[in-house]
Amino acid sequence: MSTEAPVQHGYISDKDRYLARLKRIEGQARGIHRMVEEDTYCIDILTQISALTSALENVALGLLNDHLKHCVAHAAQAGGATADEKINEASAAIARLVKS
Repeated sequence: MSTEAPVQHGYISDKDRYLARLKRIEGQARGIHRMVEEDTYCIDILTQISALTSALENVALGLLNDHLKHCVAHAAQAGGATADEKINEASAAIARLVKS
């Protein structure tokens, strides 16, 4: 039987806040769907899509920040291959966010 504590992700302390934000984002997406169904003016739909995109980007940046503060910082303290792996993982995530 292992006595190790379960791994906790950096966002765990803000999990409820992230879930609430994602629920609002889900509602925004449904609202955009409804706008298209109701033949809403294109610019109004694009405005809502922009707001939705911004909301998702804010969630992504928050998760990235939590990852850097928690996972990457702990790995850097430990050093070695784990540190390199976490830094490379974070760099790849940043690259994906910048491309989107």
